[in-house]
Amino acid sequence: MASKKNRPEDSPEDAPETRGEEPSSEPDIHEQLEEALREKEQFRAMAQRAQADLVNYKRRAAEEQQEVRRAANTQLLLGLLSLADDLKRALEMVPDDAVAPGWLDGLRLVERNLVNLLDASGVTKMEAKGQPFEPWEHEAVLHEEAPNGQEGTVVRVIRDGYKLYDRVLRAAQVSVAKAPEPEHEPDSSEQKE
Repeated sequence: MASKKNRPEDSPEDAPETRGEEPSSEPDIHEQLEEALREKEQFRAMAQRAQADLVNYKRRAAEEQQEVRRAANTQLLLGLLSLADDLKRALEMVPDDAVAPGWLDGLRLVERNLVNLLDASGVTKMEAKGQPFEPWEHEAVLHEEAPNGQEGTVVRVIRDGYKLYDRVLRAAQVSVAKAPEPEHEPDSSEQKE
């Protein structure tokens, strides 16, 4: 039994020191817990930001990919519009008695199929004649005096304009009405000379 008393763990001198350490370690545990909770919140906020950044990156990448596709489609559709314009002009120039009726009907069918393809792709023709001139939809190539027309109104369409969904694909080339110029009367100073 004497050996039990001689153990350092059981000595009464050590007992107060252990008890004295417990109160000082208790605030350390609370501080460590608070620090761990703060770190947890920081890591949670970092994870949420990283997740939001990933979602934004995916959205931006999808938008950029869609924009690249749209730009490629735009170039292709502009080429098809030029082809459709050329075909239309060629068909307008063919006299009815110059070719066999079946041949001309076949070309008109090709033109109709091309127009249907453009419609299916979201391309629509803009109606410009009689409309007020809009610089983002029309390209003014001529001005014509229109005594009874309203100034700034499209009086003639030279080349049709088209939209791809809600965006202008190709502006219409138009002639715009302008007010007639007043007749120039000679000044009295000019008559003296």
